[in-house]
Amino acid sequence: MNASERIDRMIAELADWRGKTIASIRKLILETDGEIIEEWKWMGTPLWSRDGMIAIANAHKGKVKVTFAYGAHLPDPDKLFNAGEGNARRAIDIVEGDRLNERALKNLVRAAIVYNHAKLKKNAPKKASAGARAKAAKGKKR
Repeated sequence: MNASERIDRMIAELADWRGKTIASIRKLILETDGEIIEEWKWMGTPLWSRDGMIAIANAHKGKVKVTFAYGAHLPDPDKLFNAGEGNARRAIDIVEGDRLNERALKNLVRAAIVYNHAKLKKNAPKKASAGARAKAAKGKKR
């Protein structure tokens, strides 16, 4: 069973508002960018990624928690984050009856993708300049 099928099953097994909420969040995240990948991690957690983790969703007894892996580094002008988790993660706790700001969630997903791309660039090996390559090649001929 692939990750998407496992997420489908998890949502179906949550026969209350939490399943509908996770289904809605999932749809919004996947609509935001066609290159987002769904994964199934940590023995039962839906995870969405693109060039790094974006967010996970978990159903708890009285809430659904959407945690952004690098949420502390993301702009949140609409103040969706209402649960902090240290220096990196930020979460959105959703309780029954809450109405999620769909536009703001998509903006957070886009910001997470931009953050992941910047992180990849920063950690990419540096390419030597043409002058440095020529100098290195000249040194090998001796």
